[in-house]
Amino acid sequence: MPQDLSSIARPSGAFAMVAADQRESLRTIYRDGTGILVGDEVLRAFKRAAARVLSPHASAILLDRLYGLRADLRAEEVDPDCGLIIAADSLVQLPGEPVTDTDLDAGLDPVVARTAGAVALKLLVIWRDDAERDRRERLAGDFIELCRGGGLISIVEAIVRRPVGSYGEWDREAAAREAAREMGALKPDLYKAEMPFLGQAEASVMADASRQLSEAAGGPWVVLSAGVRPDRFEPAVEAACQGGASGFLAGRAIWSDAVSIERVEQRLTEVSVPRLERLGALVDGMARPWWSARRPRP
Repeated sequence: MPQDLSSIARPSGAFAMVAADQRESLRTIYRDGTGILVGDEVLRAFKRAAARVLSPHASAILLDRLYGLRADLRAEEVDPDCGLIIAADSLVQLPGEPVTDTDLDAGLDPVVARTAGAVALKLLVIWRDDAERDRRERLAGDFIELCRGGGLISIVEAIVRRPVGSYGEWDREAAAREAAREMGALKPDLYKAEMPFLGQAEASVMADASRQLSEAAGGPWVVLSAGVRPDRFEPAVEAACQGGASGFLAGRAIWSDAVSIERVEQRLTEVSVPRLERLGALVDGMARPWWSARRPRP
């Protein structure tokens, strides 16, 4: 039976969720933005600040076990009205490089996560049309069953990449639709996809591509913001919602320009909160409510 998604949604049925589960990627954002290779405690401090400042304005926040949560998986900085999502993925990632593959975090117990206040888990899948495709599909299926057994909402995120060693033309949008069909057929409670054309196309083109993603996913889905400039994210979300998306689960486009060594909370308050509030109002008015997009019960 599909999960009730109201614990991570706004009353409108739209999602305005903040992703703060970046690990080595956040260290890279700090390095690129400040020129400093920061330690783990800086990452933890940023995530605590982001949770304190942004969660009162978000329908849910996504945090990781490594830097975003205490050892008992609690996140005391999260507003009580904001749903807590925990990343259930273990990332294969060299410092300063993109994630190349993922697996389930063997140290994450769904029962403990639920007891600690989590309402959902998220799994990232690096989707390629290659010899490992079946393994990744099984990974996503195992994750969905794990969530069902633990009474948690399952969120599957697919990032599409060209097959390793392939050259020449590659149709990223076709790959995104195929990933959505494959992951959607497993019936996660919520699907998370990259923004069509990474937000760099005309609004009508992005809306049409989003309609195709809605059909492929077969259920409620949201956009992420990696690859989309902060100044392009709002029009991108608008186009995605016109095409049937139910909102967003985004990080960089909301808070990346608040990354700093000093005055983090001030920058989050002055820059990121107004942006998040505008996005929340946008999806309230334009997104497809999750209950309208939900798959029929079997």
